[in-house]
Amino acid sequence: MTKLKVTQVRSVIHRPKDQKQTVRRLGLHRIRDSVIKDDRPEIRGMIAKVQHLVRVEEVQGDEPKDEQDGGSKGRSRERTSS
Repeated sequence: MTKLKVTQVRSVIHRPKDQKQTVRRLGLHRIRDSVIKDDRPEIRGMIAKVQHLVRVEEVQGDEPKDEQDGGSKGRSRERTSS
């Protein structure tokens, strides 16, 4: 099944409340956040509503688990032993 990778590319500051809620319900929290969603009419409709705020790419359904939940988003910590 085809999936969609949705990435927020613009801020929701100074946008109408319904657009802010749509971006949030897509699972996006900040610029450069990405989520993998099923290619369904409901998701396509949400994307159409905020198309000026997001970028969409089609990906195959066999993406690794790390990609689907957004990965670590660069927040990994390295511990050093003393």
